[in-house]
Amino acid sequence: MNTAPFIIRTECPPGACVCQRDELLQTPGADLRILQLTSAQEKVLVQRLENLSSLADLRHMQQRMEQQLGIRLAIAPGPREVRTVRGIMMLVQEQPGLCRKTRQSIPAAIRKSMDRCPEIAYALLDERGLFADPGHDDGG
Repeated sequence: MNTAPFIIRTECPPGACVCQRDELLQTPGADLRILQLTSAQEKVLVQRLENLSSLADLRHMQQRMEQQLGIRLAIAPGPREVRTVRGIMMLVQEQPGLCRKTRQSIPAAIRKSMDRCPEIAYALLDERGLFADPGHDDGG
């Protein structure tokens, strides 16, 4: 059984989660970084994601979550028309040790930031050239 050199997340109540925490701990050489995300640390992470200030801030947090915890988060405009932040797809990839509740709370927190600061959503959409000037002359 692996022993982590840090405090690890307590296990979820039986039947409440399918995070495979115990299996992860028993796997030799497994990446245990995700287990560093204790309930208290998760609250800090969610609060930080709820208070994003820009797309650069979001991308920075996305990078930090992957580096420090191994959490891979994909964010992109949905395949259909994006009318609200609900139209932006956010997928937290499943991984052993990552609780279902956490996988749901991360996108919810980011959406909360986008509702509060819509410039983040606009910048995300503009990454793919949605608002780019196609070179039209407005006749002026």
